[in-house]
Amino acid sequence: MPRELAVGLLGVGHIGTVHLQTASTLEGVTVAAAADAVEGNRERAKRLGVRRTYDDYADLLASESLDAVVVALPPFLHADAAVAAAEAGCDVFVEKPFARTPEEGRRMLDAADAAGVSVGVDHTIRYQPEMRRLKELLDEGRLGHVPIASISRINNGPFDAPPARSKVPTWQLDPEATGGGALMDLGIHLLDVLEWFFGDLTVEHAVTDRQLNLPYEDAATVVVRGERGTTATLTCGFFQWETPPDVTSYLRLDGIADSVVSTDYVPRRFTTYAARSALENLGRRLRGDEPEYFKPTYYYQAHYWALRDFLDAVRDGESPPVGGETGLRMVEHVREAYRIADADAALVEVTE
Repeated sequence: MPRELAVGLLGVGHIGTVHLQTASTLEGVTVAAAADAVEGNRERAKRLGVRRTYDDYADLLASESLDAVVVALPPFLHADAAVAAAEAGCDVFVEKPFARTPEEGRRMLDAADAAGVSVGVDHTIRYQPEMRRLKELLDEGRLGHVPIASISRINNGPFDAPPARSKVPTWQLDPEATGGGALMDLGIHLLDVLEWFFGDLTVEHAVTDRQLNLPYEDAATVVVRGERGTTATLTCGFFQWETPPDVTSYLRLDGIADSVVSTDYVPRRFTTYAARSALENLGRRLRGDEPEYFKPTYYYQAHYWALRDFLDAVRDGESPPVGGETGLRMVEHVREAYRIADADAALVEVTE
């Protein structure tokens, strides 16, 4: 039996609830407590089996004896929460974006180093099955050298697809709270995938734009160069309605031997896929085997694998597969893209 880990959730909104459900299915993991300022979120956590809830994460950290915590709070709270968790002796798994600025990210890592704990980041797109398949093809040499790649992710950002079910929280429309717009929220995932595929990245060009009346960019294009000689184009935006499982997302690799695109490896009929996966899980349970949790949902299984791998590393005393240094580098790439985009915008402003 694996060593039992006591885990706390700092934030149980939408994605925090996904992490709560994931942790509840993992062998050798107990969700000991959860903290959230919103009463409805705390009540949901209780319904999902969490015995103790708090309205302040500081009270949770002071009252509980935990091995690890998941920070699923708004970005403007990530740094303070992660530092507090590290000082309480907890290994820390942080939602993306890891931090709003490189300075915040470095403060988080310094606190973890001082406390002797590890830090992981929830960069989940690299865990999606179609992305893993393309990585396998690349690593197997099936594509040869890849001179050109492109990656994209577009959704409706902070807004619900119509009809709107709730009001957008104020912090989601505040660039000081979020750290940025579509590039910080979506592009940061895509940068992580590109660096995973092609090694250390250099941001060479960036353009940001606004289709809507928002206080931050809702469209961005970034060109990066990987250390292995690949030039990749990244696009992301908040300007298109999305109704999962139908999402606008892809990675295309154009190698000297072949070209592949991630959408070729995504289920074509999600209803059929979900039903088949549920039946497979039923068969596994009847045979006494562990089911493949979240597989019927397809996309949410990436969050499951990311948290599972982090907690396995914590238990084994190993470095997380997607560590805090990776999260910090992605924040640095985003800030560099913003710097270039702002500089280029200033260049085209001609005054007479």
